[in-house]
Amino acid sequence: MLLTPRQELILRKVVDAYAATGAPVGSKVLAADPELDCGSSTIRGELAYLEDSGLLAHPHTSAGRVPTDAGHRYHVDRLLHGPDRLPARIGTMDLQLVRREIDEAMRMTTETLSQVTNLMAIVSAPPIDTATVRHVEVLALQPQVLMVVVITSTGGVTKRVFTFDHPVDPGLVAWAGDELNGRLVGVGLGARSLRGRLTDQALGHRERTFLEALAPAFIDLASTAEDSLYVDGAARLLTEHRVQDLDQIEDIMAMLERRVSLLGVLQSALGEPDVLVRIGSENLEHAPALRSLALVAAGYGLPARKLGTVSVIGPVRMDYAVVIGSVREAAFQLSRFIEDIYETP
Repeated sequence: MLLTPRQELILRKVVDAYAATGAPVGSKVLAADPELDCGSSTIRGELAYLEDSGLLAHPHTSAGRVPTDAGHRYHVDRLLHGPDRLPARIGTMDLQLVRREIDEAMRMTTETLSQVTNLMAIVSAPPIDTATVRHVEVLALQPQVLMVVVITSTGGVTKRVFTFDHPVDPGLVAWAGDELNGRLVGVGLGARSLRGRLTDQALGHRERTFLEALAPAFIDLASTAEDSLYVDGAARLLTEHRVQDLDQIEDIMAMLERRVSLLGVLQSALGEPDVLVRIGSENLEHAPALRSLALVAAGYGLPARKLGTVSVIGPVRMDYAVVIGSVREAAFQLSRFIEDIYETP
């Protein structure tokens, strides 16, 4: 659908005014805007056309117009692809992620994004199988009890305790620590070669058997780890009269509790070259709980592979320019952070 420049301007004015006030926008309000160089009768005619086109709705006979989901979609598409599209970066959000561990970086990004947009922010962490081994410690807790500590390239730390039937030779424990570091540092936790590095037939029987006993500390790590989601600002979304349908509130809370379903929704952004925006009814197929809300998401990660998503969920009448710009900036800064701590394949 193509609109004239004046129709686009009127639609944008209605969208912006409705986002700011939540109230229908009438022709008198628009006629007082200095950017619109036309009278009330002309504006009323354009509003009627936009309504007939499905971009605006008329909730009451005497009231003004409000944007429909289609109207918001037209507005967002112009922000993303139109001649006056938003810049690729806004550069106004400093997340200060340098020298932070990945868990802290994820939390800071989520909190900052929620504060900047005043909406609910969600960040998905990179899958653990994309990390590499940075350091291994094998510690004797008791003569028969050992603990293997694995530190990953993302700063993650995992610990696993092993109990043996007989006391373990301290010399074998020290050897295992050195040997595992030599074999595994820099190897991806999801790499197929990981298991092979732990089953070397050239080793003596005692050493080979011992490494094989400790292998689950590494092999099981990627398969048993859960993808992490960081959420902030749910109260902002639910308490400021932005969601008034009690059934939908229950659906949203259930989706937040079922992290798997929420991850599935956010992963759609991984295949997008830019920002993914789903508005109102566009969410029905993928996330019915968001049927009257809007989702803005973008992937972040390495140049050749996106590893996670940055997203904001809010009312359909959100300030899309601010939210899209903020999500883009957060994704950019997280990508830069990830490139610094990951070994690029």
